[in-house]
Amino acid sequence: MDKKIPVRQCIGCREKKPKKELVRIVKDKEQNIFLDRTGKKNGRGAYICDSAECFSIVAKKKMLNKTFSMNVSDDIYAELKEEFMHD
Repeated sequence: MDKKIPVRQCIGCREKKPKKELVRIVKDKEQNIFLDRTGKKNGRGAYICDSAECFSIVAKKKMLNKTFSMNVSDDIYAELKEEFMHD
């Protein structure tokens, strides 16, 4: 029996890809939002392609606001971008 590969949809380009190819952004119980490269941290997750283009779309359209049902500040988008580009 083949093992099923978990597939997730990028919130930027809307493409479905294997979970391992995507980067997870998490909102925890304390409303903190951060990058989770391990994919194992607790909280509500959103997936995004590991590309600057997809991150730009997400930041420009403020897609995390809708995904996490909260107002995500520009500072958080800036922090995520910084982290995203350095990894």
